[in-house]
Amino acid sequence: MKKPRVYLYDSTLRDGAQTSTVNFNAQDKVKISKMLDGLGIDYIEGGWPGANPTDDEFFANLPKLKKSQFSAFGMTRRPNSSAANDAGLNALTNADTKSVCIVGKTWDFHLTNALDISEA
Repeated sequence: MKKPRVYLYDSTLRDGAQTSTVNFNAQDKVKISKMLDGLGIDYIEGGWPGANPTDDEFFANLPKLKKSQFSAFGMTRRPNSSAANDAGLNALTNADTKSVCIVGKTWDFHLTNALDISEA
């Protein structure tokens, strides 16, 4: 019988960069990626393409890894925009990664305050 496999997904390059005292540049992200690859992490979330110049530079020059593969992070389409015309979704499509992590807003607070749309 085949044993179940657990896949490891690391979000340090995005979540870790959201701390006020952390400021990764693209070269930092490359170094950290290679360390995570050396640990055998299956998926490394490289950040949010299109969100800032650092992530744009990083995704434009993804380093070669031995085991890990990169994932790009993003959100569902913006209100009043089609998926085909959404800059964020297009950045994910163009990120040159084999996987993406797409997060959708589901809390009513997000709808009314972050997206400025109604629940209906």
